[in-house]
Amino acid sequence: MLATITIGIDPIAFRIGSLAVHWYGIMYVVAFVAAYYLGARPHAVSHGIAQDHLERLIGWGILFGLIGARLYYDVQNLSLMHSVVDVIAVWNGGMAFYGAIIGGLATLVVLGWRWKLPIWVLLDGGAFFAVVGQPIGRIGNIINGDILGGQSNLPWATAYTNPHAVLQAGYRLGVAYQPAAAYEALGTLVILLILLGLRRRGVRPGVVILSYVGLYSVSQFLLDFLRQTEPVIAFGLKELQLTAIATLVVGMPLLAIVWRRTQGRSGEVHDQPVDAVPAEPGSEAAPEGAEYAEAAESPVEVLAARPAPEPPAEPATPAQGPAPIDTD
Repeated sequence: MLATITIGIDPIAFRIGSLAVHWYGIMYVVAFVAAYYLGARPHAVSHGIAQDHLERLIGWGILFGLIGARLYYDVQNLSLMHSVVDVIAVWNGGMAFYGAIIGGLATLVVLGWRWKLPIWVLLDGGAFFAVVGQPIGRIGNIINGDILGGQSNLPWATAYTNPHAVLQAGYRLGVAYQPAAAYEALGTLVILLILLGLRRRGVRPGVVILSYVGLYSVSQFLLDFLRQTEPVIAFGLKELQLTAIATLVVGMPLLAIVWRRTQGRSGEVHDQPVDAVPAEPGSEAAPEGAEYAEAAESPVEVLAARPAPEPPAEPATPAQGPAPIDTD
């Protein structure tokens, strides 16, 4: 065999009694912490999102993101689902990131509407959370060996030697394959650099999340040609590629339309920290979340409502001359 990378790491990092702690789970925890402190938090705090709101948003976003990721994987692999345990067996790998995006972003929209927060700012923060966290999470996939391409003799091709490696059907120990998980991690880092450049330019709220969704869909469509662990569904394409096409053809135009109708409203006040907005003289402290108070009846109305036009100015009243001075 030509020189390749050999991975002999046991996917189980250590055991606590009968409980096996996997590297895959450890990498997810590290990814969440890094994504929060290095990705979402700096962006949200700079736009005035309160710490209390931010922590709750992240907690619920992670929960429903994980649920969405697992359910999407289950739908992709129905032939592997033989029992309830198979449906939730995340310790064997199997989290589809598109599902995490759908679940996490939907959570931000719903909670942002309920708490009267600037939704486009939240979605931009969610994009930074994703691009910081995903490359770290992919390290768990690299250790598992569950996201691979075809056989290869490239110098960076990976061969697995540990008998506990989570190889998909048809893959063998000691054979070198394209490291598709590593390619995805590197592609996401490129997207991160682009998003950081956009933020540095001071783009309006919503531009970051639109750019992320488009760039991620393109990267997944292209990289999935190298990924051989999923079956072809139709037209020579895999389910992930079909999802990417649907996102680009349907999802992106819809998001762009909504953004064009709301980007002025979303970016008028919230580009500066909330505590920089002066309070009215004699007014009491505003209740939590009131700085974003513009109630609507549904999340769709929050995104789709147009800002109301300003009323026409009243005609100026002619100035009167000074009153006569009584000299008596």
